[in-house]
Amino acid sequence: MRYFCQDHGDVLRLETRVEEVREGRVRLAEHPFYPGGGGQLPDRGRLLWDEGTAQVAGFREAGGRLWLELDRAVPSGAPVIAEVDAHFRGRQAQLHTDLHIVNALVFRHFDGALVTGVQMNADGTARIDFDVPGADSAALRDLEPQINAVIAADMPVRCSRIPYAEAAAEPGLLRSQSVAPPPDPDGTIRVVEIVGLDRQACGGTHLASTGGSVPVRIAKVDNKGRKNRRIRIALVEPAGGGA
Repeated sequence: MRYFCQDHGDVLRLETRVEEVREGRVRLAEHPFYPGGGGQLPDRGRLLWDEGTAQVAGFREAGGRLWLELDRAVPSGAPVIAEVDAHFRGRQAQLHTDLHIVNALVFRHFDGALVTGVQMNADGTARIDFDVPGADSAALRDLEPQINAVIAADMPVRCSRIPYAEAAAEPGLLRSQSVAPPPDPDGTIRVVEIVGLDRQACGGTHLASTGGSVPVRIAKVDNKGRKNRRIRIALVEPAGGGA
């Protein structure tokens, strides 16, 4: 499913209309929310209209359409403003972009190691798992300066779409060992590029450039089996405030 936020990631407030109402949820004509997936948490946000405000409590896909679960009823046909929680989206976008940097460096330095799992958290931490048999955990921890050098270089992040068959034929574009982003109804797949560093298929939200992230630290490298290594990262909060 193709989401508005994938093509308009900078739009966090959108005037739209309630097209259908069911118990506890609504379907909008359009909305700026990312419903989660690929290890990224769903957006937080709210709907506003003349008579009130409803918090977005979750998302549900049914019949090929995305429904918003709300904490209160919204009138059918009502014009509303859909508003994304900018702080929460920003932290998720930072983590997702930073994980692409980690992914790119591990892929480059550890013989094309593939991803086996990803999870971003609300507290500014995340983890990414790799199939890297026999990898030295210290060598993975030593990637931290390179990660922060990419952040400091403020490399542009661009998104495009290419035919799925073309993506499957490009080495390293489908980076997960077991799951690839599904193609859109038109047969294309979304590609996220950190210009000068990396290209890979991905459906999540990202920064416009790597410099939009605070520095990160590698909090821990776990040995999760004979082949699997888990890298845990954390945003380095600025003194006296959040990211």
